[in-house]
Amino acid sequence: MLYSLSNPLDVQNARTRLELLIKRGCTVEITEKKAKRTLNQNAYLHLLLGYFASQTGNTLEWVKQQYYKKLCNPDLFIGEKQDQFLGRVKYVRSSADLRTDEMNLSIERFRNWSASEAGIYLPEAVNEAEIAAMQIEVERYQTYLY
Repeated sequence: MLYSLSNPLDVQNARTRLELLIKRGCTVEITEKKAKRTLNQNAYLHLLLGYFASQTGNTLEWVKQQYYKKLCNPDLFIGEKQDQFLGRVKYVRSSADLRTDEMNLSIERFRNWSASEAGIYLPEAVNEAEIAAMQIEVERYQTYLY
């Protein structure tokens, strides 16, 4: 059950439920639910990645993994864990796990890197005419991006 602890009614319901579970001696897990990224952010990110891929001759997946995640945002996407057979290994986190603020930061870093290092301008989401032009370009190269 999800409870919004900013809502007084949910706070009371959560307390009542927890007290009942304590009385029963249950095992429980309490998890904070953080804001996930928005669908608009996801669509915008994939448009940027697709456009960059169309301009560089790479696949969208290559651009996403190598440039966006590993090069521009390693602190957000590259993690390490201990594996019982392999020892200490690195893994790449999914962008679906990012919070809204992390997604904003990662997109901004990619846009800045693209302009300064690759010489490819990627417009802000509010530039509707430029976004529409990018969509046309990505659709034109759709066959080669995947």
